[in-house]
Amino acid sequence: MTACILIEGAGLLADYVYNQLSTSYFVRRQSILEEVPSETELALVLDDAWNPSVHQKAEQRLRAAGIPWLRGFVSFGEGIIGPLVKPDTPGCSLCADKRRLIAGPDRLEMWSLRTRMGAEAGVLRDAWASRSGLLHMASLICNEVQKILQGESSFLEERMFITNLRTLTNSSHFFLPDPLCLICSPIPDDTSELAQISLESSPKLSGAGYRCRSMDELKTVLVEDYLDDRTGIMNGKMEDFRLPFADVLVNMPLFGADEGVAGRSNSYEMSELTAILEGLERYCGIEPQGKRKKVRDSYQNVKHMALNPATVGLHDQGQYAKPHFPFKPYHPEAPMNWVWGYSFLQERPILVPELLAYYSLGHGECFVYETSNGCALGGCLEEAIFHGIMEVVERDSFLLTWYAQLPLPRLDPYSANDKELELMVNRLREVAGYEVYLYNSTMEHEIPSVFAVAKNRGPKGVNLICAAGANPDPISAVKSSIFELAGMMVRHDKLLEENREKYEEMLKDPFAVRSMMDHGLVYGLPEAEDRLNFLLDDHRPLRTFAEEFKQPPTNPDLKVDLQEILQRFRQLDLEVIVVDQTTPITKRNGLFCVKVLIPGMLPMTFGHHLTRVKGLKRVLQVPMKLGYAKQPLSYEQLNPYPHPFP
Repeated sequence: MTACILIEGAGLLADYVYNQLSTSYFVRRQSILEEVPSETELALVLDDAWNPSVHQKAEQRLRAAGIPWLRGFVSFGEGIIGPLVKPDTPGCSLCADKRRLIAGPDRLEMWSLRTRMGAEAGVLRDAWASRSGLLHMASLICNEVQKILQGESSFLEERMFITNLRTLTNSSHFFLPDPLCLICSPIPDDTSELAQISLESSPKLSGAGYRCRSMDELKTVLVEDYLDDRTGIMNGKMEDFRLPFADVLVNMPLFGADEGVAGRSNSYEMSELTAILEGLERYCGIEPQGKRKKVRDSYQNVKHMALNPATVGLHDQGQYAKPHFPFKPYHPEAPMNWVWGYSFLQERPILVPELLAYYSLGHGECFVYETSNGCALGGCLEEAIFHGIMEVVERDSFLLTWYAQLPLPRLDPYSANDKELELMVNRLREVAGYEVYLYNSTMEHEIPSVFAVAKNRGPKGVNLICAAGANPDPISAVKSSIFELAGMMVRHDKLLEENREKYEEMLKDPFAVRSMMDHGLVYGLPEAEDRLNFLLDDHRPLRTFAEEFKQPPTNPDLKVDLQEILQRFRQLDLEVIVVDQTTPITKRNGLFCVKVLIPGMLPMTFGHHLTRVKGLKRVLQVPMKLGYAKQPLSYEQLNPYPHPFP
């Protein structure tokens, strides 16, 4: 029986495709607004220009009719073919357009144009829609149609062909369905049942590490699925050869701006993969994309099953009162959006304010500034939770050290008896010209943490760089902090020199420190070094790793490590809350993302006016518990200067 094909379109492209297909198939030309014949096996929506309103109507009519369809059109000198849209399958033409436009250089203008064109009739023909170009596109379309009707896999499933109509060169681009697409998204509603977490066995790659999946396994999908210059979640990369270690920056395009994410290791291949994983972590943390949020209420009405927002640390009341402060004071009767998380202390799902579970951008009803603090990606849920906890611990230890000005024990890096660590320290000294100082910043939970400082030995460039790390294996924590230090070298030297007066002003006015970069560059000034004298005092003897740390556990199962860590927090009456941020775009490759909240621990913030310490009494009590103070501190005794975390 001859297949029945429907063609919507009145231009040359539709004519050319009709002429080629009608010799082998029964082809009907009609508008999709008319009743679509039930025997139609495939619909083609073809246009000599870009008319999004037609594609929107096709999505509605053809999806309802259960008919797969394929589009071809011309947009600003390019021929776009695809995707192949199948009923009840994620990945529609709207998803494809969103990925293509966001990855492009003029995303805001193009998205605005698409929105306007979606509500009105478009142009008849693109200026670059030449006959030769349209014939070329028609041949590509007909080849794919034959494959589809013969039951073969099409190259246009979750893909688009893009043809440069000036050169007739072609490229194929994979795109990921948009989890929030109103046309094809299958994500479930957010419920307490879905937030339930039962830890499962997660065998580690090696007894000494804390990962369950290898990069060798993931590298086959990370670049292919997530990095594409025209349609990718990430659309570009740059290798920085100036830095002491292999550093790769990957660009993640967002509607408002481009955001760079970095990977740092001893190889550029590994750094690229790490950067992609970092980008996926950021992507998952922007907004709920794995479950549809459903709860909006005041804390007063849901407090029997919700986290008390006041326990996470608020901004100073004086800051809330200042003109143009981007946040409103918290009030328990004010309505807000909530998402479901899981409390390991209470062993039950609880509601968490959305603005704490995802990035807080200072708009609308936000009452605090929340960053990606505690967000982590893993090859299983247990791995993601483990590393989310480590990030919370790392930053809490750094901030507590800073605010309480703790004179931490200084570590001898050569006492670790780790050849790679020795080479890393030597490389920073000999290649970059920085001396590395390492300090044991482990707090009362006894999870090894490190405060790292790099001191420039030369007359030019950034003077001091600070970083942190946390890991049950202290050597791993140190290596992580050194990679972070190296990422700030060279890159910030020119910025400091060009804006020296601005940063000198920030030395006088702490509240002039407004951004993440400001925090690091202020301490690039030699005049700021005395603010770290509580650490840099050379009179304290060096301590060995054996003196400062216990041997890390060698459990073969990450679940056991995680359970032991959770037990430590339980004994300290610290609540570990996990919000599952996993989205379909990561779950397709077995990658999970979480946000870990531990109320009472210090959250990282950037901008001195956005500091959050009020209500967090650990910063006052832990110094006494660890023997650094004879009695609890007062808030007035805390370090008044902006922290140096870059």
